[in-house]
Amino acid sequence: MKRIFDFTLALILTAIMALPILIIAISVKLTSRGPVIYWSDRVGKNNRIFPMPKFRTMRADTPAVATHLLQNADNYVTAPGAFLRKTSFDELPQLWSVLKGDMSFVGPRPALFNQDDLINLRDQKEISKLVPGITGWAQINGRDDLPIPVKVAYDEYYFKHQSFFFDLSILWKTVFKVIKKEGVIH
Repeated sequence: MKRIFDFTLALILTAIMALPILIIAISVKLTSRGPVIYWSDRVGKNNRIFPMPKFRTMRADTPAVATHLLQNADNYVTAPGAFLRKTSFDELPQLWSVLKGDMSFVGPRPALFNQDDLINLRDQKEISKLVPGITGWAQINGRDDLPIPVKVAYDEYYFKHQSFFFDLSILWKTVFKVIKKEGVIH
């Protein structure tokens, strides 16, 4: 049921957001050099690496590390990038990952391939058995503000309590978190 819901919602949102996606793509292309989409190697279900798309919000020469590990991360953000990150519009290309089945709407956020501490903690708690999500329990409870052990504790709570109605609740709360721009550091 979750996969059918994800696929159907992704199709509907892709149709609704087609014009904003096009406008964002043009904006990214016109304001900085490099590709419109940034493909980030992420850790998916059972630790399988998959390419996750996002609108590129940072300069093309930015090192491939988690944003919080960059020195002076704000210096790498492009002109439209700050807006796209704060509004989470940079995540819209992940609708493709949901359609493909690499991601779900709700689940633990996929770790970067080099976030060994996060990957190892998730393996210990069996969280790696879940399909990663665009949003999740950790995202609505702190997002970028959370230290990794706390993030994993929220992921574990989700793993143990997941249900269709819990997912709907997380999606609903995500809308308000995004509108308020809560928990976004960069």
